[in-house]
Amino acid sequence: MKTVILGGYGQLGTALEKFSPETVVALSRKNADLTNIDQLFAKLESLSPEVLINCAAYNLVDQAEAEPDAAFAMNSDAPARLAEWCESRGIIFVHFSTDYVFGGDPNRDVPYREEDAPLPVSRYGESKLAGERNVLAACHQSFVIRTCGLYGPSRSPGKGNFIKTMLKLAETRDELKIVDDQRCTPTFTEDLAEVTLKLISTPAFGLYHATNSGSMTWCELAKEVFRLRNLSTVAHPITSEQYGAVAQRPAYSVLDCSKLSETIQVSLPTWQSAVERYLNLAESE
Repeated sequence: MKTVILGGYGQLGTALEKFSPETVVALSRKNADLTNIDQLFAKLESLSPEVLINCAAYNLVDQAEAEPDAAFAMNSDAPARLAEWCESRGIIFVHFSTDYVFGGDPNRDVPYREEDAPLPVSRYGESKLAGERNVLAACHQSFVIRTCGLYGPSRSPGKGNFIKTMLKLAETRDELKIVDDQRCTPTFTEDLAEVTLKLISTPAFGLYHATNSGSMTWCELAKEVFRLRNLSTVAHPITSEQYGAVAQRPAYSVLDCSKLSETIQVSLPTWQSAVERYLNLAESE
């Protein structure tokens, strides 16, 4: 099936193009801008995809508090129109969402399943929740995949991630203060891409969770990165309040991925394995 990837030069789009066995056209924001949807539709018409994968998003979590209209335009309104376009043409639509649709339950300590009620704590989370609901309502041949904290190689320069940031800071810092009260599962894009491609080869449309297995805090992740790279930088735990980000983050947003595993008969690797493989890949590039 001919597949078009929006946001195709980012970390996830790069991985999807790498692992796809089909004919793939990866479009960057420069030639497929979700903020200019009519121009984008003209581009898509010329490409005639059988599958459309949307990896593009407004993901400036803190900035979304000050400009929610921009977040909703890209994360909710544009995906809704893309889903309607796909529905009218019989095209399979794949859209990615986030663990940030959860977080409103301060006492949660059990991974979230797809049927659990979302309760975002930020405008970014609200915009992504609105987008996934719009997509599922508009296109019956759609997959909405919630994931978390992506990291991986990218064709687009300047596409950073938490691990890259930690390694960069460790070049000049002996000690770092890292948030230790947000538990989640940051995910390697290559692992996510492989299970996504397996999933969309099935007719099991709907909402799915897809992350590496296990969970960690950001401080625990930083410590593991430093350990694997044999770095002496020390990660000191701090609270979210001490860090002082503009937007609130979920204290617990671990996702239960058993629905995905049962559907494709594959489970994603552990987060420890994923981090090690990503670091090895980054070293070889």
